[in-house]
Amino acid sequence: MQDPQTQTELKLAKYYLVNLAFYFIPLFIMPVSPWQWLASLLVLPPFIYCYFRAYGADRDKVHWPILGIILLAILITPANPGSLSLFTFAAFFIGFFYPLRLLLPALLLIALVLLALNQLLGFNGLYFVYYGCGLTAAISLLGVAERKRQQAKRQARRSEEEIRALATMLERERIGRDLHDLMGHQLSSIALKAELANKLLQKNDLQASREQLTELAQIARDSLSQIRRAVADYRHQGLDSCCAQLCRRLREKGLAVSLEGELPVLSPLAESQLILILTELVSNILRHSDATEAHLSFTLEPQLTICLRDNGTIRLKPTPGNGLKGIAERLALLGGELQIDTAKGFSALLLLPRQQLLSAQGEGVEKAKSTVKTESTENMGKLAQEQHKNPLEGQV
Repeated sequence: MQDPQTQTELKLAKYYLVNLAFYFIPLFIMPVSPWQWLASLLVLPPFIYCYFRAYGADRDKVHWPILGIILLAILITPANPGSLSLFTFAAFFIGFFYPLRLLLPALLLIALVLLALNQLLGFNGLYFVYYGCGLTAAISLLGVAERKRQQAKRQARRSEEEIRALATMLERERIGRDLHDLMGHQLSSIALKAELANKLLQKNDLQASREQLTELAQIARDSLSQIRRAVADYRHQGLDSCCAQLCRRLREKGLAVSLEGELPVLSPLAESQLILILTELVSNILRHSDATEAHLSFTLEPQLTICLRDNGTIRLKPTPGNGLKGIAERLALLGGELQIDTAKGFSALLLLPRQQLLSAQGEGVEKAKSTVKTESTENMGKLAQEQHKNPLEGQV
């Protein structure tokens, strides 16, 4: 057909030959001679050959096997009026391969052929013509329906491939953004500590230089730990496992942790984005907060609301640094928003419309089409820009 047939469709082709049963019905209900039986059987091999050639042909080559089927049907009609069955096979292929502007003339031509055979062979009445025209018209419509079905199937397959390719691109962008969020400020700190230690060595202040190098080593160890944790997060253990792990991390740092509400069932994209968002927020608390308590809650009505707050003291005003911009971008991808409140400790409120979460994967793909290039450029330039400013300035 227009496209090479899938293995399943080619296998189904042989089962459609069961309709040849109608080809033999007249031979059983009418008085026929042995030569009529013989002629009817001899037509079958070339018909089956043309049938499979048509079933697997391209549109620009299918006319030859279709003409072959029609010719065989014409030749066998004098011996077996069950040739109408062969005409219907030809009508199916005509309906499948050709548009309406060619389908109607082809059906008219078949009707004229049936009328001519009816007159030449002297069949009683016009039952052969009426029955044949009705069958060929109906079967041709089945061919049209099958064409539409396969076109829809191919379109769905192409859409799935496009979504998979775009998802891969988004995943690369996400990994790049995550690495920046995790390592941008740590690497800047390492560079700053190294420069400061070098200047102290030049002044022969060995004690202060040793302290800076010790802090540098600790930052490097923390960075390695965060990278390992990020790699574990990429394995996507699920939102429930993520919340349990984040609560455990907070408790290990001495915080009293409470978890309230029912965890939502989300699309894969929404769940993976929320896992990374919560991981980044918890990392901010562990790095910059002196809190002794942390509270994480989920509310499903009237919208999905996730609140993470602590009772720590906010030393610096929150800015888009320290991963907050990446969090806002991920929420925007899902149609949500981020609200930060520092009146009593640090509080992050994530708001997500429930109806958008149900289709978050598809909507995220569409939104990402227009933002992937911009995000890619921004991610490449962020780290270089932050090397020139104090990594501890303006962080939460």
